[in-house]
Amino acid sequence: MAEDLYQTLGVSRDADKSDLQKSYRKLARKYHPDMNPDDKAAQEKFKRVQEAYEVLGDEDKRAAYDRYGADFEKIRGGYPPGAGGGGGGGGAGPSFDGLDLEQIFGAAGRQGGGDAGGGFENGFNDFFEQILGGGAAPGGGRHRTAAPPQRGSNVRYELAIPFEKAVLGGKAEFYPTGTGKHEKLSVTIPAGVEDGAKIRLREQGQSSPGGTPGDLILIIQIDSHPYFERKGKNLELDLPITVGEAAMGTKADVPTPKGTVTLSIPPRSRSGKRLRLKGLGVQSAKGAPGDLIVELQIQLPDDMSDAAVELLKQFESEQSFEPRSGLKF
Repeated sequence: MAEDLYQTLGVSRDADKSDLQKSYRKLARKYHPDMNPDDKAAQEKFKRVQEAYEVLGDEDKRAAYDRYGADFEKIRGGYPPGAGGGGGGGGAGPSFDGLDLEQIFGAAGRQGGGDAGGGFENGFNDFFEQILGGGAAPGGGRHRTAAPPQRGSNVRYELAIPFEKAVLGGKAEFYPTGTGKHEKLSVTIPAGVEDGAKIRLREQGQSSPGGTPGDLILIIQIDSHPYFERKGKNLELDLPITVGEAAMGTKADVPTPKGTVTLSIPPRSRSGKRLRLKGLGVQSAKGAPGDLIVELQIQLPDDMSDAAVELLKQFESEQSFEPRSGLKF
């Protein structure tokens, strides 16, 4: 019995696209050949996970799989279960019992116009021409004409990259799904690339017998960062400081895309005060770099001692302060 693709990805049958992506990325990282170089079982599992996501991540393939199960590829090829591919039983050519017009021609073919599905760009005309073998010959007969090689399909692939690589740029290696191949590819990520940006890799999509392969279209998905947040070309950072540093001022080391810099925190700084470091944000190919916005956040230690609390009480008694005096709805 063929392995259930939903079980392979560890998701329920009603899982949405987001759930599929999360589960796929988790399993792909777990069983990735680079992480398990000597584990044949893990590498085989990685291959099955890739194949499962290749089907379930595509809406058309998933719908066919849900309807026909493991035989869905035969359906997509024009041969329902039990129909066979050739003659016999007195009938020539494929049987289309159980298939509706949309499955054979696509929605446009069913409506009689536009691009039709299944590769028949002119709907019924192309379909019957391919089935019957070419255009009409003089005298009412028909002659066969060889169909020109078809270009392979383009493939869209969501490529997750670290936050740092999106800001600084660099090489990214990955194993794409949907291309029918299981080889590692490499792409150069430009500095400052934005979430959702597309990168086209020529002729890295699905192959086509006798024709040119399609393209692989990468859709960039940027992972979040535990401390930094991106706002356009600017980066924002919450910088924790102590009560004493806020009151007396200090110098603090701050990490940036261009290395660590020393930031001067002025005396009597409040929590929420924002300081700007010019030119230390996101650098892109066009225009000047963004800035790094540092927001001060006063923090107290979790294991604050009783003696420290008593000192703060003395401070409160000597320094009258009503921080909520103007607060209203």
